[in-house]
Amino acid sequence: QVQLVESGGGLVQPGGSLRLSCAASGSIASINDMGWYRQAPGKERELVAVITRGGATNYAASAKGRFTISRDNAKNTVYLQMNSLKPEDTAVYYCNAYIVRHSGVGMYYWGKGTLVTVSS
Repeated sequence: QVQLVESGGGLVQPGGSLRLSCAASGSIASINDMGWYRQAPGKERELVAVITRGGATNYAASAKGRFTISRDNAKNTVYLQMNSLKPEDTAVYYCNAYIVRHSGVGMYYWGKGTLVTVSS
């Protein structure tokens, strides 16, 4: 079994910051790309940021300059530091990772999501 568990969501005022974490656990041989997606009410899920095992990053235009993705390979954990938050950042944030199990099978896994609400 492999699990991705997000944490760190909550209510924050506009202009504030939050740090999301996502830890992978289970029968893991290696983790390739890790990323964050979000889904706002009534909208489709969209990419926020992704990071390769080597640390290369890619951001959605809406996240550039405000959000920073990072990872700790030893802890199988990915982070999303979100600064200068806006009401339009309100969404459920999901962790995603390509995980290769000890069996040799690789696939993408999703966490259950953590809610971020930006409101005064």
